Amino acid sequence: MEVRWLDDFIALAKTRHFSRAADERNVTQPTLSRRIKLLEDEMGVTLIDRNTLPLSLTPAGEVFLAGVEQISRIARETKARCNEIREQESNRLYFATTQTLYLCFYNDWIQPFSNQPGFDIELNLKSTAWVGADFVNALAQGDCDLVLCYWHPAIEFMGALDEDRFEYLTVTDEVLVPITALDDQQQPIYSLPGSGREPLPYIGYHEGAFARPVIQQFMQQQLRPPQLVTMNENVHAISVKAMVKEGFGLGWVPRRLIDDSLRYSQLGLAGDEHWHIPLQIRLYRRRHDHNANLEAFWSLLAERFERPSSVLP
Repeated sequence: MEVRWLDDFIALAKTRHFSRAADERNVTQPTLSRRIKLLEDEMGVTLIDRNTLPLSLTPAGEVFLAGVEQISRIARETKARCNEIREQESNRLYFATTQTLYLCFYNDWIQPFSNQPGFDIELNLKSTAWVGADFVNALAQGDCDLVLCYWHPAIEFMGALDEDRFEYLTVTDEVLVPITALDDQQQPIYSLPGSGREPLPYIGYHEGAFARPVIQQFMQQQLRPPQLVTMNENVHAISVKAMVKEGFGLGWVPRRLIDDSLRYSQLGLAGDEHWHIPLQIRLYRRRHDHNANLEAFWSLLAERFERPSSVLP
């Protein structure tokens, strides 16, 4: 039994004439007659008294009419609601970012724009657990509309987003700084570069993290590379910060993540500016995405953030 058959029956009950009902339903009369017969077969009773002029409903037909009018109304309302949801979802923008950028950047820098009328933005919190390549794949496959992440020429997996089908805004510059716990005199426990005899304990990054290739390239470029022994590897900078704070070693983290800790002497720098590593924060999208809300939101962010940025090595 199909819902359209119920609407056929309602039209026939209103017009009391097969030909006029067929015209109203935009079907042929034989088609309408066949559908009404299928309804009667399904219900196991005669619904239309075909021996009267005009046609009339049988007692069972009257009961059936009351029920199908309610069913038809519910079906129309449900379909309309589903279409509303589909339209809302098609206009919704899905945003993905790293755990570190979510904690120290997204809420203050990006979220205020999403609160403006007309923008429906949903942050995919699962993305805060992704490794770097996951962001590239999610954007390429259409699983998200916007990706806020770190960029540096050493991050090879980000090269996929250099294709013409993607574009980006350079939101701002960032810097990775080496940090260490402090001793009782508020002095750094560890200081770069260390020595071959006494290498410094190092809290590093998982191979899928944004920071790992950046730090590796930086170390390789040093005339006097740091002497480190890796104690632990993490995906997220917040985990590196926690391990460093407990005194397990030194590690590089984004400056924004530890500004307060430096200000209140909860952590210290393990080296001067020579050991600072510049990188960028970029916002990516698919270039030919035709979502009108995305175009409007992108234009708004472009006015606010796009600017000349420092050239990275």
